[in-house]
Amino acid sequence: MTENTVEPRRLSPDELRTLFLFESLTDEQLGWLSEAGYVEEVHDGVVFNEGDEATCCYVLLSGEIRLCKLSHGELVEINRTGQRGVYSGAFNAFFGANDHKSYTATMQVTQPSEFFVISAETMATMMNTWFPMAVHLIEGFVMGMRRTNETLGERERLLALGSLSAGLTHELNNPAAAAVRAAATLRQRVSGMRSKLAMLADGTLDATKLHQIVALQDDAVERLEKNKDKDIPPMELSDREDTLTDWLDDHDVQASWDVAPVLASAGLDVEWMEEVLTAVGPKYLEGAVRWLMYTIDTESLMNEIDDSVTRISTLVGAAKQYSQIDRAPYQTVDLRELLKSTLVMMSGKLQGYQLVKEFDPEVPAIPAYAAELNQVWTNIIDNAVSAMGGTGTLTIRTRRDGAYAVVEIGDTGPGIPEEIRRRIFEPFFTTKPIGEGTGLGLDISWRIVVKKHHGDLRVESEPGRTVFKIVLPLDPERELESDPALLD
Repeated sequence: MTENTVEPRRLSPDELRTLFLFESLTDEQLGWLSEAGYVEEVHDGVVFNEGDEATCCYVLLSGEIRLCKLSHGELVEINRTGQRGVYSGAFNAFFGANDHKSYTATMQVTQPSEFFVISAETMATMMNTWFPMAVHLIEGFVMGMRRTNETLGERERLLALGSLSAGLTHELNNPAAAAVRAAATLRQRVSGMRSKLAMLADGTLDATKLHQIVALQDDAVERLEKNKDKDIPPMELSDREDTLTDWLDDHDVQASWDVAPVLASAGLDVEWMEEVLTAVGPKYLEGAVRWLMYTIDTESLMNEIDDSVTRISTLVGAAKQYSQIDRAPYQTVDLRELLKSTLVMMSGKLQGYQLVKEFDPEVPAIPAYAAELNQVWTNIIDNAVSAMGGTGTLTIRTRRDGAYAVVEIGDTGPGIPEEIRRRIFEPFFTTKPIGEGTGLGLDISWRIVVKKHHGDLRVESEPGRTVFKIVLPLDPERELESDPALLD
């Protein structure tokens, strides 16, 4: 020791015995601890920051401290006390020698304070030497809870994935079956068109009239394209069919009841049919009408196949977006696209519910773990659907709040009672019947949002309105630079 080194102040064994944490230690143990620890004075400011490496355990001798946790980029006070003997810091240093530990909160002093300080290494040595059985029991309990949490967490994710896969399979089956049916019918219609074309072009119909029919065919297809997205009232459509049926009957077209609905759906009327009659004459009218009907039917079937295949492609795209296949785990993502893909994946569960989407186009893309955020949306939406019990409104909003993006997921269920609201993010806490929930969905969501994305997850609830708010920083790097305590 050099001449300029100041010997730290120690506490005597008798002084240590006045602290409730050490009152049951033996004289020998107190003597060892007296030599191992030292007194430190802190007059103002921060003693340690949340997320810093936990190097010391602090026992308050005099003064006052406040403990704070980071939430939404701000320090929120969780405790303030001047009770002599309270402790904080690396008090769990005896769990695993190689296990990296960090301070779980920020400790500040509100007035000049004194602490008895024990290094993490000293705490680990003391506990493992003096209380080995207690250490084994506590460590076994903690590790058991951690393993249980991890195992059930994986099971929760697998169950959610299985449920979503079943829903996706059902959603894929509908358009796939529709495409198969349309393709089979299309084959029949094309065959019919070939036979009718042969009858029209058997040499008795001159080329001019044939060209006129082809022109009418193109016009029919164009009319069908214009009318396919129009929502024609059923009564109006029925009147059109009746008018066309009467005209076809008057001109001796067989099975008019089968032909008229096809022509009416394409927006064709009696005036247009008169043009067909003029082009081919009464002798070839039925053949021409059948040929045009097959043309319209063929176009409708091709549109149906196109819609079905597009639906399948959309579902596969949503599944890839949801699972983030072939994508980097951490990437810049559009929260709206993530939410849309999740809603597609959960569409089977949302049957019977009113869905309201209010996506703010001004919310920019943010760096995030996309697949894990999808898991957050899934967990919260699944809980919302379960709470509403078969009917209600699910509302999903995105908006920007300064340097943060906010996603709100609300439902019209009965609400979360005040007495359990503060516990919903606790691991293994669930209000569902035994066997229906593990109580890990919201715990996993909280850890993904708060721990992994340095954001915030909160809930507001009253009867008929429950809203979960997911708050995510737009620029996590800047947030980390401005507040190193986020590096937990």
